[in-house]
Amino acid sequence: MSRYLISTWEPEVPTFWQSRGKPTANRNLWISIPALMLAFAIWMVWSVVVVNLPSIGFKYSTNQLFWLAAVPGLSGATLRIFYSFMVPIFGGRKWTAISTASLLVPALGIGFAVQDPSTSYPTMLVLSLLCGFGGGNFASSMANISFFYPKAQKGYALGMNAGLGNLGVSAEQFVVPLVITFALFGGEPQTWTKAAQTRQMWLQNAGFVWVPFIVVSTLAAWFGMNDLASAKASFAEQAVIFKRKHNWLMCWLYVGTFGSFIGYSAAFPLLTSTLFPQVNPLQYAFVGPLVSALARVAGGWVADRLGGARVTLWTFGAMIGAVLGVLHFLPGDGNPGSFAGFFGMFLLLFACTGVGNASTFRMIPVIFLSLHQRAAAGQPEAVKSQAIASANKEAAAVLGFTSAIAAYGAFFIPKAYGTSIALTGSANAALWWFIGYYVSCIAVTWRFYARKAAEMPC
Repeated sequence: MSRYLISTWEPEVPTFWQSRGKPTANRNLWISIPALMLAFAIWMVWSVVVVNLPSIGFKYSTNQLFWLAAVPGLSGATLRIFYSFMVPIFGGRKWTAISTASLLVPALGIGFAVQDPSTSYPTMLVLSLLCGFGGGNFASSMANISFFYPKAQKGYALGMNAGLGNLGVSAEQFVVPLVITFALFGGEPQTWTKAAQTRQMWLQNAGFVWVPFIVVSTLAAWFGMNDLASAKASFAEQAVIFKRKHNWLMCWLYVGTFGSFIGYSAAFPLLTSTLFPQVNPLQYAFVGPLVSALARVAGGWVADRLGGARVTLWTFGAMIGAVLGVLHFLPGDGNPGSFAGFFGMFLLLFACTGVGNASTFRMIPVIFLSLHQRAAAGQPEAVKSQAIASANKEAAAVLGFTSAIAAYGAFFIPKAYGTSIALTGSANAALWWFIGYYVSCIAVTWRFYARKAAEMPC
């Protein structure tokens, strides 16, 4: 038997948790977080790369650039569907190491491809698709961490893992614009002339800068994390979630929170450069994801105390207000708009997505634990213990699967902007569609989870 495999895991038993559970859970969490940060950095790296491609000689249309920014969302979301079920099959330690190592493929590929302006567009699309490896990792990472913590601390644990993991988006949008300005790894720069001045860029560093960190994180996961025997389950055992109504309802809500976060993160730099061409979006792009990631950490703590459904309900209301604010500050009909107001409203929107990400993920374990405990009420203790184990497995699968569906926001939001601009000349139509979606999320949250007579109050 592997020394990394833990055969007995009972986080709901106070004596076990304090003596053995908490130190082990925290160690796995703190190795998981940097691995997830790197996954998000690779997933969103195209949000910065596409802004720089035209300057160094890549002759792509605006719509093609939006596709490059959007395609990682499509592949990442699709991979999450499969990654959702990998931890109970392979084990959290093994899968974290394997999935983190896979990030080397797009990181190295981008580093070589951007050095040659004759690199074909299909090649760039393939590399964009491969960045979906980073998107897929979130589903398995969250499922894995959910097994380690007791019910009372799942909001905190999932908030920390996801919130600090989400910082990878902000880190990427802050670090990449810096490292492409000098020869970090040597190599020839890309040059171009603007305003009679010759400028240089080492865009290959956008991929290469992450390689050493990926290697270290992979080794840390392999030698420092654990597999839990109690988390083992076949795909068939996990597939029961597709029959659960609350799986699909939480998918709908998480699209509204995480789908918005990752979609806005992917599209913000290109949207800003399109609507406010006088602004350098890379000076500001990292701030929104940073605010969202920190808000997610705080949101997990708040949701543990006030209840996930209540926090989710009010968050969607605030998101509607923020989008209305964005609409107010957009340019159009001779009005130059206000970038300061536009940026401020987006910061509020990012903060709301962070809180909503945490509160919806706090709801899921509570919903499925309550569901199984109701079914086991009045039964022997052995049956009740089995109900808790089944609830944890289902909740982990639902955490992964809802994150998979929500990740399509990284594709649909950039494409919604691109389509809206192509058809109407503005982004307004896309933003009004987002408002309509948030209204539907308020209705679902109130009907099933937040009102006094709710079917599953949480």
